[in-house]
Amino acid sequence: MALLFGLPIILLVVVIRLFFPEWYMKISGTSPGMFVTAIVAMMGVVVFYSYFRMQYKWEMNEQLYKELKSKENKLNK
Repeated sequence: MALLFGLPIILLVVVIRLFFPEWYMKISGTSPGMFVTAIVAMMGVVVFYSYFRMQYKWEMNEQLYKELKSKENKLNK
């Protein structure tokens, strides 16, 4: 899910940088180091989103499991 968000941005920056380097540098007014910074930042966002989405899903599944166990215990008593 996170790659679905981050991959198009990374690909767009890489394609522009590889195929139109003069145009990119003239229009954006950024230094060459900004390219690497943008890639690293986007990868950080992808990792951050992936980790917290995994934690959220884990917590939701755990809550559902506890609710089902509670219902099962009530039915057994």
